Amino acid sequence: MCRFLVLISALVAGIGLLIVPGPALATPAYCGLDWGSLDKSNPGHTTAPITNVRSGRHQCFDRLVIDVAGPVTGYRAAYVGSVTMDASGAPVPLRGDAFLSVTVHAPAYDDAGNGTYQPDDRGELARVGGYQTFRQVAWAGSFEGQTTFGVGVRARLPFRVYTLDGPGAGSRVVLDVAHFW
Repeated sequence: MCRFLVLISALVAGIGLLIVPGPALATPAYCGLDWGSLDKSNPGHTTAPITNVRSGRHQCFDRLVIDVAGPVTGYRAAYVGSVTMDASGAPVPLRGDAFLSVTVHAPAYDDAGNGTYQPDDRGELARVGGYQTFRQVAWAGSFEGQTTFGVGVRARLPFRVYTLDGPGAGSRVVLDVAHFW
């Protein structure tokens, strides 16, 4: 009888634990990413010119890399209603349901005014067909020591921007845009 009472007591206590609500579990961020979608910037400037733009796909995000021929620290990236051309203010047509304006505080020309990055197609700087988030990467101009790119994405998603040294004496500005929230 004593064992029976102990068993009943244990069952009642176990059921009570199942019924009593505990603290809500936090939903983890997608792939552990917690970047957010607000503007990101670093005020630094460089005279080292931009030399290339390339993209890549990763498991949790799409990536845009802007190569610079020297050290770079400055950039600004923000979601905007429309990306506009440097100097003229003309709209840059972009595919997607959200648009990132990405400005690197570096020129795309040398000290003599010669272009250091001259894309064959200003509307398609990187082939992003089949990417999960990117829809288009386009040229928006280089004026007064800064260069702007338009990135069309499928939705307003979290992103991050940072710089990396190398290769060699060069550096890179990197934009990652998450696939989901």
